[in-house]
Amino acid sequence: MSQNWDPEAYARAGAFVHGLAGGVLEWLDPHADERILDIGCGDGQLTLRIAAAGAKVTGVDSSPRMVAAARERGVHAEEAKAEKLPFQEGGFDAVFSNAALHWVRDHDAMLGEAHRVLKPGGRFVAEFGGHGNIAAIVVAFAAALEKHGFAGREENVNYYPTPAAYRRRLEQHGFNVEQIELIPRPTALETGMAEWLRTFRRGVLEELPEPAREAVVQDTEALLAPALRDEEGKWTADYVRLRFRATR
Repeated sequence: MSQNWDPEAYARAGAFVHGLAGGVLEWLDPHADERILDIGCGDGQLTLRIAAAGAKVTGVDSSPRMVAAARERGVHAEEAKAEKLPFQEGGFDAVFSNAALHWVRDHDAMLGEAHRVLKPGGRFVAEFGGHGNIAAIVVAFAAALEKHGFAGREENVNYYPTPAAYRRRLEQHGFNVEQIELIPRPTALETGMAEWLRTFRRGVLEELPEPAREAVVQDTEALLAPALRDEEGKWTADYVRLRFRATR
């Protein structure tokens, strides 16, 4: 299964992603004329915020539709996988990523590439889903899939490590970890849970027969409502983020 991204749907249902990135941007602390690589740049909204500091930013994303959306915003973006970056060794002062690394299939390959493209002393700053992220959503979605005969489709969609496990992984690839922490972040879903599922589980849902897709979404909502929907009908996702700053 691979995740399929619709830039318009992402702009509606995922606007909170770049809106809540202030903390990780502070850890990045971009400066004028620095060369910075944004891994998983998506539609480029956060990439532009980094560039506003005067940095020379290059975005990469594995989704051609997201790369096209980023370019429409004026971002220098290229289509590439995080596990195989098309850049020379030591070409960047910093590597950055927000809300993307939990989609990466091979973290050892990605970390090797991030280390390779950084100059000595360069920094790698990122935030992505950490241990416990969307735990309730994952359990409810898996249960709804199983009910309709699609057990196992939610397995290994994302990777949500603990700080200790990811610190070890970073160190194994030659990084010096300066800061790493788990951040609980309950997040309001302005467009609702169904829209979140159609956007962030699009890859799973598109593999199902069409009649089953909405049934799975509705059953997931029903399971989650007692925990994640308030008395006014507003939804909150049980997000937990892992943020780190490391240097080569």
